[in-house]
Amino acid sequence: MRVCHIITRLIVGGAQENTLASVMGLRARPGYECVDLVSGIESGTEGSLVDPACDAGVKPVWIPSLRRAISPWNDLCALHRLTGLLRDGRYDIVHTHSGKAGFLGRLAARRAGVPVVVHTIHGPSFGAFQGALANAAFRFAERVAGRATTHFVSVADAMTRLYLDAGIGRPGQSTTIRSGFDVAAFVRAQPDAALREKLGGGPIVGQVARLIKRKGWELFFEMARAMPEAKFLVVGDGPWRAKLETWAAEPALRGRVHFAGLVPREDVPRYVASVDVLAHLSLREGLPRAVAQALAAGKPVVAHPLDGTPEIVSDGETGFLVPVGDQAALVDRVRRLLRDPALAAAMGRRGQARVVKEFTVEEMVRRLDELYHSLLKSR
Repeated sequence: MRVCHIITRLIVGGAQENTLASVMGLRARPGYECVDLVSGIESGTEGSLVDPACDAGVKPVWIPSLRRAISPWNDLCALHRLTGLLRDGRYDIVHTHSGKAGFLGRLAARRAGVPVVVHTIHGPSFGAFQGALANAAFRFAERVAGRATTHFVSVADAMTRLYLDAGIGRPGQSTTIRSGFDVAAFVRAQPDAALREKLGGGPIVGQVARLIKRKGWELFFEMARAMPEAKFLVVGDGPWRAKLETWAAEPALRGRVHFAGLVPREDVPRYVASVDVLAHLSLREGLPRAVAQALAAGKPVVAHPLDGTPEIVSDGETGFLVPVGDQAALVDRVRRLLRDPALAAAMGRRGQARVVKEFTVEEMVRRLDELYHSLLKSR
């Protein structure tokens, strides 16, 4: 079987880590003549997965014109380049990820005569988080690309419902496969005593996310201002770094917020294990890996009931779900967990048991392998 995965950027992010893990895992299974990876060359403050990919023996095919921003000339060049590459590669399956690569990659695969075209819905490209004009444009693009799609993979059932409600795809055309990660690394992770001491002791609330607006950092810092008894750990980097550091310098927050920055992937479990509660306040997700990783480390989560989050955070069982904007409830739920370590530990254990079953890389790759063979057989 010849397979090609296509993604817009190899930055540090959930969709990108999913894609790289899929390529590496499928290459290790029998029956694959090749599993190639194609990507644009753009990077960002989020960090890059290029070195980890190359270290693992995955050498991406770079397409400089494949860019995230809309650019008619570059988009046409990328479509032409992808079409030729896919035609020459004689692939049995093309599997696309992310917005721009998902749109151009699926069109190119159909133009190249690829028998099976799969697209993973990692997160919503349209919704209440943006204006009507942008939503209309993204829905139209997804409907066009949807007609060139053999099958969808959703990281959460919520993504399937979102697309069906928007008239994209049809019932039975989608399979939910959780985004796998190194679950064992989080299960065995231990709190970093030196880090906790550096924060000055006491309870710690953390968030692991890119430092951008849609990750809910305004809500996170508003919560921090209302909780003088706690310390706060920020793991990640991004264009909002300077803004958040300015907020952290306020008298009410000074000395209570620690910026870990963009830490190596292998260090993330140690940071997650060092918090008492993970607050994931993102305003738009498919199914947040940071939440699954916190549960794998046995940490309770307080989050918004958006998109796929309720599929792993059961309110009152593995954490708490709080409506967006209800800051009083957010502070109350976080405080409840900090003041009741037994409750927090019980929720963490239940969450860990759930994640261990569904989120391993091995399970993700096994299910992708099954899906690929089933789709080829049906064609």
